[in-house]
Amino acid sequence: MATEEWVDVVDLEDRVVGSVPRSDMRAGGLLHRATSILVTRSDGEVYVHRRTETKDVHPGMYDPFVGGVVGSGESYDGCAARELGEEVGITIVEPRALFRYLYRGETSECWTAVYEVTWDGDVKPQLEEIAWGNFVPWRELGRMLATLPFCPDSREIVLRGWGDKLGA
Repeated sequence: MATEEWVDVVDLEDRVVGSVPRSDMRAGGLLHRATSILVTRSDGEVYVHRRTETKDVHPGMYDPFVGGVVGSGESYDGCAARELGEEVGITIVEPRALFRYLYRGETSECWTAVYEVTWDGDVKPQLEEIAWGNFVPWRELGRMLATLPFCPDSREIVLRGWGDKLGA
Protein backbone atom coordinates (compact mmCIF):
# COMPACT_ATOMS: atom_id res chain seq x y z
CA MET A 1 0.00 0.00 0.00
CA ALA A 2 1.37 3.40 -1.01
CA THR A 3 1.98 5.96 1.72
CA GLU A 4 -0.17 9.05 1.41
CA GLU A 5 1.56 12.32 0.54
CA TRP A 6 1.84 14.82 3.41
CA VAL A 7 1.49 18.57 2.91
CA ASP A 8 2.24 21.56 5.10
CA VAL A 9 -0.66 23.65 6.39
CA VAL A 10 0.18 27.36 6.47
CA ASP A 11 -1.30 30.54 7.92
CA LEU A 12 -2.24 33.75 6.12
CA GLU A 13 1.40 34.88 6.35
CA ASP A 14 2.52 31.63 4.59
CA ARG A 15 4.14 30.25 7.75
CA VAL A 16 3.95 26.49 8.35
CA VAL A 17 1.60 25.68 11.24
CA GLY A 18 1.37 21.91 10.81
CA SER A 19 1.42 18.97 8.41
CA VAL A 20 -1.43 16.69 7.38
CA PRO A 21 -2.12 13.96 4.83
CA ARG A 22 -3.18 15.43 1.48
CA SER A 23 -6.66 13.89 1.83
CA ASP A 24 -7.19 15.73 5.16
CA MET A 25 -6.05 19.00 3.58
CA ARG A 26 -8.56 18.51 0.74
CA ALA A 27 -11.40 17.41 3.03
CA GLY A 28 -10.88 20.34 5.39
CA GLY A 29 -10.14 22.96 2.74
CA LEU A 30 -6.97 23.79 4.69
CA LEU A 31 -4.66 26.59 3.57
CA HIS A 32 -1.61 25.03 1.92
CA ARG A 33 1.11 25.76 -0.63
CA ALA A 34 1.11 25.15 -4.39
CA THR A 35 3.03 26.09 -7.51
CA SER A 36 1.82 27.25 -10.92
CA ILE A 37 4.25 27.34 -13.83
CA LEU A 38 3.39 29.13 -17.07
CA VAL A 39 5.13 27.47 -20.03
CA THR A 40 5.63 29.74 -23.03
CA ARG A 41 7.54 29.41 -26.29
CA SER A 42 9.90 32.06 -27.58
CA ASP A 43 7.27 32.90 -30.24
CA GLY A 44 5.01 34.01 -27.37
CA GLU A 45 2.49 31.16 -27.37
CA VAL A 46 1.42 29.67 -24.05
CA TYR A 47 0.86 26.01 -23.17
CA VAL A 48 -2.73 25.21 -22.16
CA HIS A 49 -3.99 21.78 -21.17
CA ARG A 50 -7.14 19.98 -20.10
CA ARG A 51 -6.90 17.98 -16.90
CA THR A 52 -7.90 14.32 -16.89
CA GLU A 53 -11.25 13.30 -15.45
CA THR A 54 -9.42 11.39 -12.69
CA LYS A 55 -7.82 14.46 -11.08
CA ASP A 56 -8.87 14.97 -7.44
CA VAL A 57 -9.46 18.70 -7.97
CA HIS A 58 -11.08 20.33 -11.01
CA PRO A 59 -11.25 17.18 -13.15
CA GLY A 60 -11.67 17.82 -16.88
CA MET A 61 -11.07 21.57 -16.55
CA TYR A 62 -8.61 23.57 -18.61
CA ASP A 63 -5.48 25.11 -17.12
CA PRO A 64 -2.81 27.49 -18.46
CA PHE A 65 -0.38 26.32 -15.77
CA VAL A 66 1.38 23.13 -14.83
CA GLY A 67 2.12 22.65 -11.17
CA GLY A 68 0.77 21.19 -8.01
CA VAL A 69 0.72 20.97 -4.24
CA VAL A 70 4.00 21.55 -2.39
CA GLY A 71 4.89 18.50 -0.31
CA SER A 72 5.62 18.73 3.41
CA GLY A 73 9.12 20.14 3.87
CA GLU A 74 9.49 20.82 0.12
CA SER A 75 10.40 24.30 -1.13
CA TYR A 76 8.35 26.19 -3.70
CA ASP A 77 11.33 26.07 -6.10
CA GLY A 78 11.77 22.33 -5.60
CA CYS A 79 8.08 21.69 -6.20
CA ALA A 80 8.06 23.84 -9.36
CA ALA A 81 11.02 21.95 -10.84
CA ARG A 82 9.53 18.57 -9.87
CA GLU A 83 6.07 19.34 -11.29
CA LEU A 84 7.50 20.75 -14.52
CA GLY A 85 9.41 17.50 -15.04
CA GLU A 86 6.56 15.20 -14.02
CA GLU A 87 3.72 16.89 -15.90
CA VAL A 88 5.37 17.98 -19.16
CA GLY A 89 8.85 16.42 -19.19
CA ILE A 90 10.80 19.68 -18.93
CA THR A 91 13.85 19.08 -16.77
CA ILE A 92 16.75 21.08 -18.18
CA VAL A 93 15.55 24.64 -17.53
CA GLU A 94 14.90 26.34 -14.22
CA PRO A 95 11.52 28.04 -13.76
CA ARG A 96 11.76 31.78 -13.05
CA ALA A 97 9.89 32.86 -9.90
CA LEU A 98 7.47 35.74 -10.56
CA PHE A 99 5.14 36.32 -7.60
CA ARG A 100 3.06 34.63 -4.90
CA TYR A 101 -0.71 34.69 -4.88
CA LEU A 102 -3.16 33.95 -2.06
CA TYR A 103 -6.14 32.13 -3.58
CA ARG A 104 -9.24 31.98 -1.37
CA GLY A 105 -11.83 29.89 -3.19
CA GLU A 106 -15.05 28.35 -1.96
CA THR A 107 -13.57 24.88 -1.44
CA SER A 108 -9.83 25.47 -1.46
CA GLU A 109 -7.33 28.02 -0.21
CA CYS A 110 -3.65 28.11 -1.05
CA TRP A 111 -0.57 30.23 -1.30
CA THR A 112 0.64 29.78 -4.87
CA ALA A 113 4.15 30.56 -6.05
CA VAL A 114 3.87 31.52 -9.71
CA TYR A 115 6.69 30.78 -12.16
CA GLU A 116 7.37 31.10 -15.86
CA VAL A 117 9.58 29.11 -18.19
CA THR A 118 10.29 29.55 -21.90
CA TRP A 119 10.55 26.21 -23.69
CA ASP A 120 10.82 25.55 -27.42
CA GLY A 121 11.41 21.81 -27.14
CA ASP A 122 8.96 18.93 -27.06
CA VAL A 123 6.33 18.71 -24.34
CA LYS A 124 5.74 15.22 -22.98
CA PRO A 125 2.41 15.34 -21.11
CA GLN A 126 1.90 13.02 -18.16
CA LEU A 127 -1.07 10.97 -19.39
CA GLU A 128 -2.43 10.42 -15.86
CA GLU A 129 -2.85 14.17 -15.42
CA ILE A 130 -3.14 15.77 -18.88
CA ALA A 131 -5.87 14.71 -21.34
CA TRP A 132 -5.01 17.33 -23.99
CA GLY A 133 -2.46 20.09 -24.34
CA ASN A 134 -1.22 22.55 -26.93
CA PHE A 135 0.52 25.90 -27.33
CA VAL A 136 -1.89 28.69 -28.25
CA PRO A 137 -1.60 32.44 -28.88
CA TRP A 138 -2.52 34.67 -25.93
CA ARG A 139 -5.68 35.93 -27.66
CA GLU A 140 -6.82 32.33 -28.16
CA LEU A 141 -6.28 31.71 -24.45
CA GLY A 142 -8.46 34.76 -23.82
CA ARG A 143 -11.23 33.25 -25.98
CA MET A 144 -10.83 29.89 -24.23
CA LEU A 145 -11.12 31.52 -20.80
CA ALA A 146 -14.41 33.11 -21.91
CA THR A 147 -15.97 29.89 -23.18
CA LEU A 148 -14.42 26.84 -21.47
CA PRO A 149 -14.30 25.64 -17.87
CA PHE A 150 -10.96 26.64 -16.33
CA CYS A 151 -9.56 25.91 -12.88
CA PRO A 152 -10.77 28.90 -10.84
CA ASP A 153 -7.44 29.58 -9.12
CA SER A 154 -5.58 29.46 -12.43
CA ARG A 155 -8.15 31.79 -14.01
CA GLU A 156 -7.56 34.36 -11.24
CA ILE A 157 -3.79 34.10 -11.49
CA VAL A 158 -3.56 34.37 -15.29
CA LEU A 159 -5.92 37.36 -15.31
CA ARG A 160 -3.85 39.06 -12.60
CA GLY A 161 -0.46 38.41 -14.16
CA TRP A 162 -1.17 38.41 -17.88
CA GLY A 163 -4.64 39.91 -18.39
CA ASP A 164 -3.27 42.58 -20.74
CA LYS A 165 -2.08 39.88 -23.19
CA LEU A 166 -5.46 38.14 -23.46
CA GLY A 167 -7.11 40.68 -25.72
CA ALA A 168 -10.09 40.96 -23.39
